[in-house]
Order: sequence, then C-alpha cells, then structure tokens
Amino acid sequence: MKLIALETSTHRLSVALWLDGKFIERAEDIPSGGSERLLPWVTEMLAEAGMDFRDLDGIAFGAGPGGFTGLRLACGVAQGLAFGLDLPVLGVSSLEALALAAYRGSAGAEHLFACVDARMGEVYCAAYGIHHGVSETLMAPVVRAPHAASVRGLLDDRAWIGCGEGFHAYPELRATDWQEVRSDCWPTAAAVARLAAPRLAAGAGVTAGLAVPLYVRDRVALTTAERLARGGLN
Repeated sequence: MKLIALETSTHRLSVALWLDGKFIERAEDIPSGGSERLLPWVTEMLAEAGMDFRDLDGIAFGAGPGGFTGLRLACGVAQGLAFGLDLPVLGVSSLEALALAAYRGSAGAEHLFACVDARMGEVYCAAYGIHHGVSETLMAPVVRAPHAASVRGLLDDRAWIGCGEGFHAYPELRATDWQEVRSDCWPTAAAVARLAAPRLAAGAGVTAGLAVPLYVRDRVALTTAERLARGGLN
C-alpha cells in the first residue's frame, strides 16, 4: 500500500508518504495557514522516493476533531488529490492518530486518553487501547469542559496515559490519577497513514465527494453574551 497522508488539525502540520510500512514525512509548526506547504511537500517526497502520483493507491487525512480551518484544509487537499487521481480517500480520527503517535511500542499494550485544546474553554478528547500498534476505540471523540474530561467509569482498573497538548493548555487535567502524561505529543501524518493503510487495503476508502471532516463541535466562537459572562470580550 502506497499512500499520501495529511494531518493539519493542529498548528503542527505534517504530510507523509507511506510505502508499505516505511514512510517519508515533512512537518512544520505553522500557527495559521500552511496551505502553500502541503502540495510542494507531496511533490518533494514522491521525487525522493522515485515515484509519481500514478503510483499511489490512496489518500488519507486527519479528519479531526481540531481547528476548523485545518480540518477543511486537509479534507480539501485530500479530496482534490483523490478526485484528480481517481483514488479512494479515507478520513482518520486525529485523536486516534495522536494516541498512536504517543504510543510507545515497547510497552506492548497501552491505554491512552488523547486530548487537545478545542478553544472556548473546552477540549476534544477520546480514549484508545493500542496493542502492538493496533488501535481500538474505547471512547469516541467528544468535546468537554476540562473538568469533565476524564476516564472515570471507563475501564477504571486500567493504567491510563494522558497525551496531547490539551494537558498543557489546561493543567487541571493532570489532577486525574494518570500513570503518565505525554503533553508534548501531536497527531502526525505518519500515524494517520499507519492507521489508514490497512483500512484502505480492506476497501474502507470512499470517493472524494464523500470525504468529510469530523468537527464534533459545530461552532467556532463564543457569542458576545458568552464572552461577557466569562469576564469580558478579550
């Protein structure tokens, strides 16, 4: 399986070329924008691998949740590539990609609670069990206030690892009894590709027009009344 994967749900943008289990990746911290980076990166990686677009089997993208602009960017570029090349496309949860990027394979099995800043005083979070690189969703992505983001009632007897920049943005999240917190981890295109490759091989891809972001939350900003209730307009 040879595929291009895109992950732009956070300010850490990345693109990966997946080559039957090996990969080439480009990544950069870009606080806003970054659309001008993606296709040149794709072209560079294909040239580095001695390939062209016709050698690809599919396109994958981090579908979210995450920043609205970033989600639309990855989905739009993935759709454009898939449509132009007549290839299947597959969206992968960005939180699942975060959990896989944070997973340390030598540990065998780990239970990871992935959490990123959703702005407006909330976080996007989900829970995964990963065993030798194979992911199982234990809690689907949701948006919650930081004080409500936990694994209470969800396999309480397991040792849980928190991962993602949500733990940095909201230090109160660390109050839960985590075995470990890996707040410096991000969803990566390589992790998206690793998750997508077997799914695309099994026929899970869709046509370009059916690819959609996973927003989870349907608004991008607080109302004026909500901002005033929180102490001001800043």
